[in-house]
Amino acid sequence: MRLVFLGAPGAGKGTQAQRLAAQEQIPHISTGEILRESVTRGTPLGLQAKGYMDSGKLVPDEVVIGLVREKLTSPECARGYILDGFPRTVAQAEALDRILTETGSPGLDHVISFDVPQEEIVRRLSGRRSCSRCQTVYHIEHDPPKHEGVCDKCGGRLVQRADDKPETVLARLRVFDQQTRPLVEYYQKRGLLQRVDATGSIDQVYARLLAVVHATRMA
Repeated sequence: MRLVFLGAPGAGKGTQAQRLAAQEQIPHISTGEILRESVTRGTPLGLQAKGYMDSGKLVPDEVVIGLVREKLTSPECARGYILDGFPRTVAQAEALDRILTETGSPGLDHVISFDVPQEEIVRRLSGRRSCSRCQTVYHIEHDPPKHEGVCDKCGGRLVQRADDKPETVLARLRVFDQQTRPLVEYYQKRGLLQRVDATGSIDQVYARLLAVVHATRMA
């Protein structure tokens, strides 16, 4: 099973990727994890990435693509994988195609887009609160603390991160839409795209995801 998960911030694709990866016993690969792992291991590409990260710069596409190539050709990915957060652009999608072709790897089975209305994403993200001491995350609707504004674990003050404020979330969604719409069209034209309604509970969304995955296997 070789999958790409697409979805806006707050769509819940990371949670679903972790659950499906555990069930299928395949790696859940996120760009952030690849970067951290490569930096920890001190690989040549990891050291390049660290230089950019330490100076507060974005890691260039060519470095990220090289790290993805290393990961996908490792033995742990022989049975499959779930890519989460890569590709983000058409240029990265084309690079992924080249990696799979040049390494003789099987192509993608599916690209799954987790769809959530914009107003729901704003509600999800703007409701998050983080402890200023221990960084534990709560949600004012779905996972509230026992006492408003106070962390259950350490008694620290709960704060709203700047990037979770409604106006910031809307700006992030605009950027995501601009970057990702061409990517969705790219995979749609290739017949790989499937949409999953990502509203509702985690279990409800997972049931819809499994229905898509199982339909793909049976096809």
